[in-house]
Amino acid sequence: MKNLLFLPLLIPLTTAVLGLLAWNRIKLQRLIGVCGTAALVCVGSVLLAEVIDGTILSVQAGNWAAPFGITLVADMLSALMVLATGITGLAVTVYSLADADHHQEALGYHPLLQVLLLGICGSFLTGDLFNLYVWFETMLIASFVLLTLGGRREQMEGAIKYVALNLTASAFFLAGIGLLYGVTGTLNLAHLALQLREVSHTGTLPIIAALLFAAFGIKAAVFPFYFWLPASYHTAPAAVTTIFSALLSKVGIYVLLRVFTLIFFQETISAQPLILAAAGLTMLAGSLGAIAQPELRRMLSFCVISQIGYLLMGLGIMTPLALAGSIFFILHIIAAKSALFLTTGIIFRITGSTETSRLGGMYHQRPFLAALFMIPALSVAGIPPLSGFWGKLALVKSGLAEEHYLTVAAALAVSFLTLFYMLRAWSEVFWKARPAGDSTVHHALVPLRRRQMFGPVVALALVSLVMGLAAEPFFQLSLTAAEQLLNPGDYIDAVLGKQP
Repeated sequence: MKNLLFLPLLIPLTTAVLGLLAWNRIKLQRLIGVCGTAALVCVGSVLLAEVIDGTILSVQAGNWAAPFGITLVADMLSALMVLATGITGLAVTVYSLADADHHQEALGYHPLLQVLLLGICGSFLTGDLFNLYVWFETMLIASFVLLTLGGRREQMEGAIKYVALNLTASAFFLAGIGLLYGVTGTLNLAHLALQLREVSHTGTLPIIAALLFAAFGIKAAVFPFYFWLPASYHTAPAAVTTIFSALLSKVGIYVLLRVFTLIFFQETISAQPLILAAAGLTMLAGSLGAIAQPELRRMLSFCVISQIGYLLMGLGIMTPLALAGSIFFILHIIAAKSALFLTTGIIFRITGSTETSRLGGMYHQRPFLAALFMIPALSVAGIPPLSGFWGKLALVKSGLAEEHYLTVAAALAVSFLTLFYMLRAWSEVFWKARPAGDSTVHHALVPLRRRQMFGPVVALALVSLVMGLAAEPFFQLSLTAAEQLLNPGDYIDAVLGKQP
């Protein structure tokens, strides 16, 4: 079953190639995209079933022995992330059947989306830092083109900020891996972990760790590197913004969790106060920015930043419960935030605007849409028994146990702030009376398009709801993933073979 690890890469690659071959046949591109992402969900499910007992799968491309060849590795964390990528990709692909306009599709929207999924899956499965850089650049190229499809002025402005900061992150990343290769002579993650266990941690390693933390922190939108995200995400169509918010920043957090537990464990322990400070400031900066936004997509973009702080909090505390809370929170936020962004896209299609000052009265016309927005909004705020509550509970409980009181206070304060601006947004859009004399255009949704847009939102909202009401199995998977992160011996053995 080790060859199974190639399928999450081959499926989006093949789907993208077939989409390009069908360049002038948009309907065929759509069908190919839906089938490809559905296949990715199936493969992700099989991959999770293979590792659910704690097994770690590893394969060497071309049968070159590690650490010299290209290594793919799947443990519980990477399998969960591949499955989450498939589910989100399928939801966005189906939603795009109604959301993407003909001009975007004619410019290669559907193949580009598959290339983006290819880069994301590669980042989750690679066992080598240089190949991680390659997958990062694959994501960057695809995301940049998706961000600029349509060529509107605001899109170009947002894309320039996006690509400039991400290229800076790539430069930090290259500098870090170059120095690391000079110190250790390898870039294989398992081999690096073994090498650094046997050498003294000199002054060079903290510098390398800082460079890599800055690189991944920029890609994850961690404070103070977050400002590119709200300047760019809201300019793209709803489907593109959804895939960006759900997965791209989570790749940065995934790599932080992987690299700083496997390679730089000692540096992470030493830098706990700095990591926790960055987590708290990320939460606060995102929530305060969200409160100030009168436009739904910008508000949700800042909300993405505040939630990144919770994910970083688990790394700073560095206990099994804290890391499990972060991993559970990643899965929760992928589903809940995707549902919110897609709902915002429906609101735009119906009303022609996402400015809260121009909206109102939608509850009486569309109560189902109001419920679709409310459920993930309350989940993001952490209201029990929804999924966001359990992730935050684990993080707060572990923070109190380790006496990180300031970070816990920030986490609780941000939860209340999130509840405030989510309820305010819901009230502005759905409850208050619609402004008199507003000239906003109302768009009709034909029945077929209604199903294509509402179906993915309902599915993601249900995933978020089930994760809250039946949290125990999901949290147990997260705890297994956290324990594997903190006990890297099995990971090293799976890649390099049993070590004496």
